[in-house]
Amino acid sequence: MPEFYAGSFAPSATSPDTRVIVIGAGIIGISIALELQMRGQKVTVLDREGVAAQASQGNAGAFAFSDIIPLATPGIIRKAPKWLLDPLGPLSVPPAYALKIAPWILRFWRASWPDRYEASVAAQTALMGHSRAALDRQIKAVGGEHLMLREGQLQLFEGNRDFASSFRGWELRRQHGVEFDILKGADALSDIQPGLNPRFTHGIFTPAWMNTLNPLSWAEHLARIFRDLGGDITHADVQAVEQSGDVVSVNTAQGPLKASQAVVAAGAWSHHLTRGLGDRLPLETERGYNTTLPESAFDLRTQLTFGGHGFVVSKLDSGLRVGGAAELGGLNLPPKLKRADILLTKAAAFLPELDTSGGKQWMGFRPSMPDSLPVIGQSSRAQRIVYAFGHGHLGLTQSAGTAELVADLITFKTPTISLDAFAPTRFR
Repeated sequence: MPEFYAGSFAPSATSPDTRVIVIGAGIIGISIALELQMRGQKVTVLDREGVAAQASQGNAGAFAFSDIIPLATPGIIRKAPKWLLDPLGPLSVPPAYALKIAPWILRFWRASWPDRYEASVAAQTALMGHSRAALDRQIKAVGGEHLMLREGQLQLFEGNRDFASSFRGWELRRQHGVEFDILKGADALSDIQPGLNPRFTHGIFTPAWMNTLNPLSWAEHLARIFRDLGGDITHADVQAVEQSGDVVSVNTAQGPLKASQAVVAAGAWSHHLTRGLGDRLPLETERGYNTTLPESAFDLRTQLTFGGHGFVVSKLDSGLRVGGAAELGGLNLPPKLKRADILLTKAAAFLPELDTSGGKQWMGFRPSMPDSLPVIGQSSRAQRIVYAFGHGHLGLTQSAGTAELVADLITFKTPTISLDAFAPTRFR
C-alpha cells in the first residue's frame, strides 16, 4: 500500500489562504510540492487516494533522458492501423473506445508531420536536459542516492533490418548530445547482459541511463521530506477548481478550500478539472501493463528494452518488472490483463532462463498528449492556476524538471527553458 500522510486539512469557505494547493500526489505533484516548499511556500497536496497510488508506483522506474523521440514520428500513421487492429500489439485501441479517441488520433497524425515532429524533438530535448540537471539537484537535496541504480540500458534488435530501421532516431539522439555505444554480435551483447536469445544480433547501450530502485519508494521519500519541511498531504476528492479575482477556490467532496494559487497535476484525470476552466485539452489515457517477478527470476545486469515489441525488463529492489505496451482505452474500460501475460510470454522467449512464476500483475493510467509533450503552463483563463500533466511514460523522468519550471511560474520567476511548446493553448 502507498504510504499516506494525513495533513491538516481545514476547509475555509470565506477567507483565502496564502498557501499553494497542488492537486495530485503522483510523482509530478509531489515533486512540485517539495520544490515549492523548499522555496519557502506553504503547500498543501490534495489527492483522492494518496502518494503515488496510480501510475507513479507501477512504472519501470527508469529516468529515460535519452527518449527524446515522440511517438508521433513521420510515417507513423502507416504503421498505426496494423498496431491498432492488433488487440494485443504494442499499441492498440479497444473497439469500444475507437470512436471516442478518433479526434485524438487525428491530432496525433498531425503531430507526426515533419514541422511538428522537429519542433517536438527540440522541445523534448530541452526539457530532458533541464530535467536531468534538476534530478541531480533533487537527489542531492533529499539525500536520495541510495534509491538510485546506475547500470545503463540495453536496447535490443533482431537482425540488420530491425537495427537499421532504428538508426535514424539514434543519430538524431547523438546530434542532441545523447551518448551511446553500438554493439554487434552475440558476444558483445553477452558482455553487457548474458542469457539473451541469439535472435538478438545488435544492441545499443546507453551507459548514462539510470533507474530508481523502486518508483513508489522514491515518491514516498520525496513526500516524507516534503512533510518534514511542513507540507501537508491530504486525502480529498477534488471536483472543481476556479479563480475569482486573486483567490483560487478548490471544491472537494470534503468541502471548499481557498488558496492564493493552485497546480493541477492530477495525471490522467487532469482534463476533467481543466474543462471547467474553459481549457479543453486533448489528454488521453495510455494504459500500461506489467508483471513484477521475484528478484531470483533472472540475473538482470541492466535495463533491457525490446523496442520492436513495446516493453522493457527492469530491476527493482522488490524484483524484476516486465512491462510496457500502450492501450489507448480511457479510464473506465476494465483492464485487459492478458496484455501482461503476452509481455511475460515474450520475455520468457527472449530470456530463456527467465522464471515467470510468482509474478504480480498491474495496470496503470499514463496521461498522454498527441505530440508526446506535457502541458506545463498557466490556465488560459485563470492565471493563478498552473497545469502540469500529460507526460505519458516520461512522468518520472521529467518530474524534477517539471517541478522547477512550475515553481518558477508560481514564484513569478522566468523559467529556465521556454515553455511555449508545452503551453495549454498550443492545440487551439
